Amino acid sequence: MKIGYIGLGRMGKNMVLRLLEQGIEVVAWNRSPEPIEDIKNQISKSKNTDQKLKIANDLEELVNSLEKPRVIWLMLPAGGVTDQFIGKLLPLLSAGDLLIDGANSFYKDTLRRSSELLKSGIHFMDIGVSGGPAGARSGACLMIGGSSEDFEKIKDLAKAAGAPGAYQHLGAQGSGHLAKMVHNAIEYGMMESLGEGLAILKHSEFKYDFSRLLDLYNHKSVIESRLVGWAKEAFDEDPNLSDISSIIGSGGAGKERIKAEGDWTIELAQKLGVDAPSIEASMKVRSDSSNVEESSPNGFRNKVVSALRGKFGAHAVKKS
Repeated sequence: MKIGYIGLGRMGKNMVLRLLEQGIEVVAWNRSPEPIEDIKNQISKSKNTDQKLKIANDLEELVNSLEKPRVIWLMLPAGGVTDQFIGKLLPLLSAGDLLIDGANSFYKDTLRRSSELLKSGIHFMDIGVSGGPAGARSGACLMIGGSSEDFEKIKDLAKAAGAPGAYQHLGAQGSGHLAKMVHNAIEYGMMESLGEGLAILKHSEFKYDFSRLLDLYNHKSVIESRLVGWAKEAFDEDPNLSDISSIIGSGGAGKERIKAEGDWTIELAQKLGVDAPSIEASMKVRSDSSNVEESSPNGFRNKVVSALRGKFGAHAVKKS
């Protein structure tokens, strides 16, 4: 199978390497040259990719390098950037071609894009990707939306990109991105609970070794999880989280903060009449984190959440 791939950021670069190792041929393009050089260097050191990567000089070359019906995966920032590149690709595509959006896009944007592309005979699928850069490299969790016919066409691609058993066709266009949106909101609440619990223990009369405690939590306890494992890794590296910022990144802060998955989930919950106090509280903590004193108990709580973001998402969480 041969696909086009646009966007070689933290997630895209690692997913392309994964696909190559799984026997998928890839024609890739990226706006900036640095990720291209990085991926070339990694391929040159690998014995399993068999040089099945072609770097296109522009979008036209990428499209023309693929046989019809084409499959092109977009791994770009959600919102305007994704719309911009769909607009650039549309005149180059033919009826029957398939675009896949792997970004954390708002599901209603996905519904709009699908409807607009259908007018030109272009098929569209949404794939919510979870697992962070490490997951993209070793096999991610894929939440797939689109027609059943299109899913059958890309099943081998999904199997190659996903970890064993970690991909599912969830329904029509938009269902994948909605599942990923809610997944991220759940994640925020879980991370916040972990931060709060450890902050309570940190400021109790006992002196806990958090690496040991978290290791214990991750052996058959009810809260055993990848998040607990990542928290242990963070404390292994920095026992007091001294170098971790207490400001939790989430697209800015206060009035300047950009809406994303947690906000969209809260708005949908309100529309559906579902109370979501845990998710709402976790989003408020993020929004207000720049106003919290780093040395305070809540500052430590926030550091735990920041450290987790650094671990699974490779986000910048060190003190500036």
